[in-house]
Order: sequence, then C-alpha cells, then structure tokens
Amino acid sequence: MLHNGSADAGCVVSSDVCNGSCTKKEVSVTSTAISMTVGIVSNTLALFILIKAYQRFRFKSKAAFLLFASGLVVTDFLGHLINGSLALYVYASQKDWETFDPHKSLCDFFGVCMAFFGLTPLLLGSLMAVERCIGVTRPLFHTTALGSHHVKRLLGLTWLLGLLVALLPLLLQRSYQVQHSRSWCFFRLQGLRDWVDVLLPILFCMLGLLALLVSLVCNTVTFLTLLQSRVQLDRDYHRHSRNTSHHSEMVCQLLAIMLVSCVCWGINITFKKCFLLKNSNTFI
Repeated sequence: MLHNGSADAGCVVSSDVCNGSCTKKEVSVTSTAISMTVGIVSNTLALFILIKAYQRFRFKSKAAFLLFASGLVVTDFLGHLINGSLALYVYASQKDWETFDPHKSLCDFFGVCMAFFGLTPLLLGSLMAVERCIGVTRPLFHTTALGSHHVKRLLGLTWLLGLLVALLPLLLQRSYQVQHSRSWCFFRLQGLRDWVDVLLPILFCMLGLLALLVSLVCNTVTFLTLLQSRVQLDRDYHRHSRNTSHHSEMVCQLLAIMLVSCVCWGINITFKKCFLLKNSNTFI
C-alpha cells in the first residue's frame, strides 16, 4: 500500500510539474507570437504613414527626419519578423538545440540578428535626435549638409556599423551562446574564457549606452531651444508658430522613441555591463 501511495504521489507530482512547464511554454509561445504580430502590424502601418508624409515633405527640411524614421521602422519591422520567426521555430523544436542545431549555425545566425536588430535601432534613434538638434539650432547648415543623399549614406553606414558589431564574434571565431531560457542566442555571458569574451558584449553595451546618451543630450538641447523660441517675440508670428509646431511634433516623436529605448534597452544594457565587469575581475 505504501508503494502504491508513493507511486500515486509521484505521478501527481510529475503531472503537476509537466502541467506547469507546459503552461509556461504555452505562455512564452503566445507572448512571442503576439509581440511579433503587433510589431509587424504597427511597423507596417507606421511605414505606410511615413511614405505618405515623405511624398508630401520630400523637398522640405522634414524629409531628412522622415528618411531616418523610415529606416528605423524598416529595421524594427525586420527585427520583429526575423527574430520572432526564429524564436517560434526554437519553441516548435522543443528548444532542443543539440538536435536541430548540432553545428551551432542557427544559434550564430540568431545571435547576429539579436545583436544587429538590438543595436541598430538605438543608433538610428540617436541619429534622428542629432538631425533634429541640428535642424532646430543650425537650420542653414541643416539645409546644406543634410540632403537626401547624405541621409541615405548615413543610414547605410549605421546599418553597416550594426552589422559589423553583430558579426564581430564570428570574425574572431567566437560563437554565440544559447541563453539560460534556451529560447534565443546572444553574446557569451556565462563561462567567460578570456578578455575577448568580455570585450565583445561590453562593446555592444557601450555603443548602446552611448546612443541613448547622445539621444538624451540632443533631445534636451532641442527641447530647450524650442522652449526659448516660443517665449521670444517675433514679428512674423504665424510662420514662426507653424515652424515651431512642426519641430515640436518631431521632438515629441523623438522623446517617445527615446523613452521606449531607455525602458526596453537602457536598464538591460546597464545590467549586462555591470554583470560583465564584475565577472571580468577573473582575468585581471
């Protein structure tokens, strides 16, 4: 009787554990699918609006901002689509990396995508903040120095920088690592072997924090400049008010982007940097 009771109790416990893990898995898959869908739909809508706006302001000072914004939206759209699809595939494969990815090629690709689509939007957000700061504080220089071809070149260089940072581990023959949840891959954060393993994620963190800092400084300068211009008396009040309104609209959009970036990435990047610096004491 004791044996049967123990066996029944064991079955109940194992059943509870199975139900709990299955429930967590279903929640994770559902949240991933919802996040992916919302990201794709919202970015598609935003891109449609930006294209319409760019056609309207193509030859005005707002065109540069709209090009940067379109680049940010396209990058975020591809990030949700690619990373979300990879995460769903990992869940569908029961997160058994040893079986479906024995050579770690998928993990490396996943890691490159996570690094690229994580860093590049932060860099683009800082570029948008710099562009608006120049447009408000140095309008003549903005008109001559930030034409459409210059903006497109800056977009290409930003994507290239993000891709270089993402590919750096593979160029140095350092594979990406499956993270604790086993649902995604990123820089090696556990079991650091030498300074290279420490420097790679720290480089990612430093660039991300620098982008957030530049955005904060430029948006603050832009906001203070607009605030000062609003309280000054101007003879051509209506034109001045209309231009200030356009600038204020773009600054509000930048502040929203910066807030989301700080909440989603700022805390996470700072935590990772502190964690890496703490673990790097092993190699001192």
